Amino acid sequence: MADQSPRRKGLRGPAGAIVASATPPGRGGVAVVRVSGEGVRGIARRLLGDLPPPRQARLVSLTESSGELLDRGLALFFPSPASFTGEDVLELHVHGSPVVCNLLVARICELGARPAGPGEFSRRAFLNDRMDLSQAEAVADLIDAAGAAAARAAARSMQGAFSAAVEALVARLTRLRAHLEATLDFPDEEVDPLEDRALALGFRELGEEFAAVAQAAERGRILRDGLNVALSGEPNAGKSSLLNALAGEPAAIVAAEPGTTRDLVRVRISVKGIPVELIDTAGLRASEHGVEREGMRRARAAAQQADLVLRVWDAAAGGNEPPPAERAVLVRNKVDLTGEPAGRLAAGAVNVSARTGAGMEALRQLLAERAGGAPDGAFSARVRHISRLREAKLKYQEAESLFGQRQSAELIAEELRLAQGFLGEITGVVSSDDLLGEIFSQFCIGK
Repeated sequence: MADQSPRRKGLRGPAGAIVASATPPGRGGVAVVRVSGEGVRGIARRLLGDLPPPRQARLVSLTESSGELLDRGLALFFPSPASFTGEDVLELHVHGSPVVCNLLVARICELGARPAGPGEFSRRAFLNDRMDLSQAEAVADLIDAAGAAAARAAARSMQGAFSAAVEALVARLTRLRAHLEATLDFPDEEVDPLEDRALALGFRELGEEFAAVAQAAERGRILRDGLNVALSGEPNAGKSSLLNALAGEPAAIVAAEPGTTRDLVRVRISVKGIPVELIDTAGLRASEHGVEREGMRRARAAAQQADLVLRVWDAAAGGNEPPPAERAVLVRNKVDLTGEPAGRLAAGAVNVSARTGAGMEALRQLLAERAGGAPDGAFSARVRHISRLREAKLKYQEAESLFGQRQSAELIAEELRLAQGFLGEITGVVSSDDLLGEIFSQFCIGK
């Protein structure tokens, strides 16, 4: 087993060999049963009669304790530390029968292994320095990817793209801290760090890098979780028709009677490779009807929580259009009735006709742009990562504010230290067993 690095100190999982099927339940041509940990070599010899040569597939017979044949398949042995988990790993490729897999797992448990918990293989890979925490999470993101763009982004994070961006931030923070703390260690030099132009430049460059990484992480979060888009507006503006046009199916009821939509209607679609969740909401108007008023309350709550709001307006009805709002795009619907050209407007609004489909491609392009543009080069990220980045940035901004106010170097250095700690939680440099338990519990068995 690989030595535990300082960042893994004090973090341990249960010892011993673990076993699980690495393929999902169900029948198929081939299934993989994975065994990892101390005792794998002994289990392999007792099950197979001999230990297979490292990384060479060998045809083997797999038998029950009675000697009766279970199956014939391929065995692969990956010795520590050059394996997925950093431990000795045995993989058995058998016919994809759930019954065969269950019997084989039970047989291996008889030989000394125990069933693996959710994500336990990946957790061991993290504890044995085969990957950092964000890379381990990217493994689960790759498995759960809802589209090609999300899969590519997860693969980049798994290879270390997100980790490298975070580590670059940590390196810049470390240089700033070292610069400050050097002046504290040598007070006789009579150097005032608050007058240091290099330090001022370092703060500015760090702020720019924080902004770039946070923006990239938010794009990655959207690729993983999807862009949350609420359709809001007055009754009969065409919100449900617009949702159906974007979804390509009659997901929401469309009727001439106002107030047809009472509850939230959610539909997941893909826009240029980016997952988008559309939320149709109740029309907003004055009403004394209890059910309709509850629908409008839910509509307002959905708009407040959404990444983006499409403010749907009936262009044929006239009146005063809604004013611009943060996180909102004005969608002027029913332009087929006004004779106006469909497409993007200079003010950032979009002219569309949900009935004819005019302008819908322009709206899809706008949604893709609001999701972060082209996903090429993006890496996957989670809400947890966004939260830690935000907390680290707040500490950095506090340090920069103290620097601008000419406060003591000790206070500034402490804020930078706290910022570095939040960044360390992303990659697992600073972790706790409780955090790891929560993260890896979301993984599938066998990974």
